[in-house]
Amino acid sequence: MDSYDVIAPATGAVLTTVPMNGVEETDAAIAAAERAFPGWRAVAPGDRARLLRRFAAVVDAHLEELAQLEVRNSGHTIGNARWEAGNVRDVLDYYAGAPERLSGRQIPVAGGLDVTFHEPLGVVGIIVPWNFPMPIAGWGFAPALAAGNTVVLKPAELTPLTAVRLAELALEAGLPEGVFTVLPGRGDVVGQRFVTHPGVRKVCFTGSTAVGKSIMAGCAERVKRVTLELGGKSANIVFADADLEKAAAAAPGGVFDNAGQDCCARSRLLVQDSVYDKFLELLEPAVKAFRVEDPALETAQMGPLISAAQRSRVESYTSAADVAFAGSAPDGDGWWFPPTVLLARDTADRHWREEVFGPVVSVLRFRDEAEAVALANDTEYGLSGSIWTRDVGRALRVSRGVDSGNLSVNSHSSVRYWTPFGGMKQSGLGRELGPDAVLGFTDVKNVFISTEE
Repeated sequence: MDSYDVIAPATGAVLTTVPMNGVEETDAAIAAAERAFPGWRAVAPGDRARLLRRFAAVVDAHLEELAQLEVRNSGHTIGNARWEAGNVRDVLDYYAGAPERLSGRQIPVAGGLDVTFHEPLGVVGIIVPWNFPMPIAGWGFAPALAAGNTVVLKPAELTPLTAVRLAELALEAGLPEGVFTVLPGRGDVVGQRFVTHPGVRKVCFTGSTAVGKSIMAGCAERVKRVTLELGGKSANIVFADADLEKAAAAAPGGVFDNAGQDCCARSRLLVQDSVYDKFLELLEPAVKAFRVEDPALETAQMGPLISAAQRSRVESYTSAADVAFAGSAPDGDGWWFPPTVLLARDTADRHWREEVFGPVVSVLRFRDEAEAVALANDTEYGLSGSIWTRDVGRALRVSRGVDSGNLSVNSHSSVRYWTPFGGMKQSGLGRELGPDAVLGFTDVKNVFISTEE
């Protein structure tokens, strides 16, 4: 079996070496998950719930260890990493309530009794990206396990370490062997095998739209269920009647969090023309004060980009653009990039239309509500976004008008584990999180029992 080096983004140094699994190892892991499925499915709902709560408790006991590991492997700030490890714990706790509540229905019929059951699918393959390795893993495996499925999870090549540790903690919590397996490897090898292997009954993928389309096509060939959470180019719409000071203070966090490596990043900033100049005056000090530093520091608001290749990609969007102003970033080793504000002269500007996936925001003015909605919708994506206004009627009209799966009014909050999350258009298919996510890992079975003599 081959192996590869895992690099620390803040320093460029090698952290450790991880096995690079191939098709043979993937097939073996899927076979083990298939063998484990009947026993896991048969675990009584209350006992499965207790095991998931125990898993959550073990994660909680190792929260600081997981957070520090994510700081080193992903370059996330320690504050973010603690939230992310806590999110895994909370998502496990939340879906631990699902096994005992996975109720079907009794439907009135003539001549008998008609009932429905939510049956687990079998083996679920989960493909996790490098930008949020811990939370996105948990959003997949927690509801899948709660529904009675077994899981094989492939972390991103760049950020496998917390996923590998979570699999060890699952065994420590008492989950049986084969129920939850983490398999590092290449996406076009391990991930592609999830798509083609007949034993995998569902694939969950978070990543680029291009790869998501390929996975969807492969799953269609086999009538395999799929959940996709893909790209984004979300709008942050600031109306003239908004609290401009609050909107400007919040804007950097809405796009520069996680160094902009977030599909929910509000990377298109739409400002009503009557307050455009004033808003930029308020925004500049907020951007320049955004603290980009060693992610292990408690004061850090942003760390490095994930890799040298990602930094080069982000630079390609800013080198010839009209830079309004920028923050600062450390010099020296690591993949650092400053928070940057670009002025969009036209909606055809590349940095306005394409997902940069870095700490870059493009600003464009708009005239009225109708134009704001039209500009927000002028994208192939529809994942997230924010609306800033004091007018409740406008907030509701614009929220209904913008084609996006998750919107916030007077805030940048998008993801809560107890509410649904997912995209419209080419931002994805299906919904994660919330009370109904567990149903996406089941088939509905209808049973009619005749009472006729």
